[in-house]
Amino acid sequence: MKKNTILVELSTLILFLVPFDLSATDGYSVYQKHCMRCHAELMEKKEVLKVMHTLKAPPMNEVSNRLRENIVITDDDDDVKRRVTIAFIKDYIENPSIQYSMCHPMAIEKFGIMPSLKGKLSENERQAVAEWVIDRYKGINFQ
Repeated sequence: MKKNTILVELSTLILFLVPFDLSATDGYSVYQKHCMRCHAELMEKKEVLKVMHTLKAPPMNEVSNRLRENIVITDDDDDVKRRVTIAFIKDYIENPSIQYSMCHPMAIEKFGIMPSLKGKLSENERQAVAEWVIDRYKGINFQ
């Protein structure tokens, strides 16, 4: 009996120590389902200029680049900037607007403002895709 009790307690302890989330959502999957119809995943600037007339929206690496350039935090803590950027992306997905757009004016003229995805993504999906946009393009510039 004592052996079984120790085994159960150990397995319970392991469950609490191993980080996992049964409701976790993969940001890349969310991108594929909801974003890639308009946003290419990765393109160089010279490639974009060649095919600009066929694009529906800026490529995601340019979106991420614009976010990094335009969201300025006085706190040097990268985690603070990450949380602010995630919050911005999550809100913008549901409430896109010209006044909060990070796009160059020419991009806005060409593509307009993205349509709202309000009610189409869950909170977990918005969180996952926002994190993916930041993590996927870390260290990748649009050039």
